Amino acid sequence: MNGFSASLSPLELEALKSTAGYISSIKDLPIKPDTTHSPQFIGLNPVSGTWPRTQYGKNVIIGMIDSGIWPESESFKDDDMPNVPSRWKGQCENGTQFDPSLCNKKLIGARFFNKGLLANNPNIKITMNSTRDIDGHGTHTSTTVAGSKVEGASYFGYASGSAIGIAPHAHVSMYKVLWKEGAYVSDTIAAIDSAIEDGVDVLSLSLGFDEATLYEDPIAIATFAAMEKNIFVSTSAGNRGPVLETLHNGTPWVITVAASTLDREFHGDLTLGDGSIVTGLSLYPGNISSEKVPMVFLSSCDNLKELIKARNKIVVCEDKNRTLGTQVDNLDRAKVVGGVFISNSNDDITYYIQTKFPSIFLNPMNGELVKDYIKCNNSNPKASMTFKKTILGTKPAPIVDSYSSRGPSHSCPFVLKPDITAPGTLILASWPQTVPATELQFQNNLFSNFNLLSGTSMSCPHIAGVAALLKEAHPCWSPAAIRSAIMTTSDILDNTKEL
Repeated sequence: MNGFSASLSPLELEALKSTAGYISSIKDLPIKPDTTHSPQFIGLNPVSGTWPRTQYGKNVIIGMIDSGIWPESESFKDDDMPNVPSRWKGQCENGTQFDPSLCNKKLIGARFFNKGLLANNPNIKITMNSTRDIDGHGTHTSTTVAGSKVEGASYFGYASGSAIGIAPHAHVSMYKVLWKEGAYVSDTIAAIDSAIEDGVDVLSLSLGFDEATLYEDPIAIATFAAMEKNIFVSTSAGNRGPVLETLHNGTPWVITVAASTLDREFHGDLTLGDGSIVTGLSLYPGNISSEKVPMVFLSSCDNLKELIKARNKIVVCEDKNRTLGTQVDNLDRAKVVGGVFISNSNDDITYYIQTKFPSIFLNPMNGELVKDYIKCNNSNPKASMTFKKTILGTKPAPIVDSYSSRGPSHSCPFVLKPDITAPGTLILASWPQTVPATELQFQNNLFSNFNLLSGTSMSCPHIAGVAALLKEAHPCWSPAAIRSAIMTTSDILDNTKEL
């Protein structure tokens, strides 16, 4: 791709437009990013099928355009990894808290790009001027796509098991463009250019540039150049659903990935004073006493003074007007012992179940059981809570989640997008050891080697990993052929055999 990035005044830009060879100019604008069980859920089996036939993506190089990487993660160990392909021309760049010796046969490239960021914000100071990840996004996506197998992975006891990437024998090269201080298109284009020159086979972009026409979309132009070099590009659809026309990365030469659920839920149990147990959704990471405490039903939970008076009780709220987020915030501010939220808003619950305080989210049917118990024991209703239960095989799944952006795209409104959906809701993958995974009400930050994240940022690397497997099996296939193979062989039914 031919072009350059420069800081020009309006007069200088007008003068440039009159010179011979000028074609177009695009203003440098901000971009934004779009988080154990998913390989099995999409049909990857270590005994037979795609994994053994493709040697787990052996000799394929995946380029990640993201927020950097945490090289010390066990998911980047290079045991049983093949040697770095001789065609590789990339490098591991020295930088703040990042030495090239941190790379190995798994992590074979590490580069960072922030000239555009600094040009647009000349007074800022880069917090971590290297490929080291201090956000977590890039470490999560890169281990989703190609992480080595790690036994005993979990998020504070949830989703426990062996964590493994979609193409665990593929090599990874990180190109850091997402910074704590911001991110710009010019740096992303520079990273894609470098990845092409370095010799990647697959590119994964969990980021986007909204509402640009095709000829003004620099990401579209850069990924077209990658496609011309036979590089498969996987992109995220965006997280602005369920409204129509919110999708980005809608160009026909990339695969645009929506996000869907797994057949997995995380549960907590509410044991009532009469011994009955009511189950709901929860991702509370802490440990609490099994002793029963008083419980009160405050319905809308919109009166902070009432909530503060009830802070030593388990407070039960009912979401009748889609105010779930406000209710969670109110109970958090009141510092209650625990919260029970009765809601039929399935679309919103996954955003809130990772609360700072003990909480369980119930559907209306189970909520009625709790309300009936409180009415029948009005003088002294009590309950206790237990957490950290992982349930597999839930139905129906997959379901395209509500946050996943819908098409058509502004850049190509007549191209049907997104192309495919992949697991994107509450995905477990590696996490930097110094970045808080979550926090508790009275214990501040909690740290973990793994984290559960949601978004099309998490679904995009799943498809990049599948593309890497196909690239190993069919190295001469074009990006279009790989995209076609993925789309035409994917399941069209959920696990209830319904569309």
